[in-house]
Amino acid sequence: MTTSTPSDVQAALNAYWSERSVPYDEYQQRADRKALDLAAWQDAFTDALGTEPLDVLDVGTGSGYVACTLAELGHRVTGIDLADGMLDRARLHASGMSNPPTFLHGDAVAPDFAPGTFDAVVNRYVTWTLREPDVALRNWFDLLRPGGTLAVVDAAWFARGLHVGASEQFKAYYDETVRQALPLAESTSIEPFVDRVRAAGFVDVEVVELTRLHELDREHGVAPNHEVLMQYVIRGTRL
Repeated sequence: MTTSTPSDVQAALNAYWSERSVPYDEYQQRADRKALDLAAWQDAFTDALGTEPLDVLDVGTGSGYVACTLAELGHRVTGIDLADGMLDRARLHASGMSNPPTFLHGDAVAPDFAPGTFDAVVNRYVTWTLREPDVALRNWFDLLRPGGTLAVVDAAWFARGLHVGASEQFKAYYDETVRQALPLAESTSIEPFVDRVRAAGFVDVEVVELTRLHELDREHGVAPNHEVLMQYVIRGTRL
């Protein structure tokens, strides 16, 4: 019997998200709600981070949506990802910006930066698919300066099971071996995410419902094989 390793699991994730990069990115740019989505995400991250320009690391940046949004708000943003297809899309978006993020090939679980490099660490739709969320959270904690902010967005996307209603493409990459390696993937509420943030040492942890995004999803619909679910910002501080 062959035993999988973390690198095997991550390779499957990288391959899936590279393969999905173009349709995933195009869905986020849908004309019918693009401006509404952008305004909602700008408000959500302004509430989480404030208005003062910060040094921000976007881990698992994907196609760079959050990184570009934060850069447009005036932050100095670095985005990292291991899916090369996603990085290609992110760099395409950044190419026309006056304050573009820097996009680098890097592991969300173990970002290769010195401790205390950033004022904020953020991500969106990443924690559910982390192979080692506790290790990742401790590393993100260390990357923050004293008083720095963690702001992560996620939801209980697969409360009924990772493969329920999923596409064949998704199930091929997120197979049983990968499923077992992702501790948060089948969470039935946001609480397991919050518990791990607190366990990593963050204080003043708060959970904010993204009701405006929820309303937009109900009005405009969501991506195929997805449900309309409440999304949350989990915010914490490093003392």
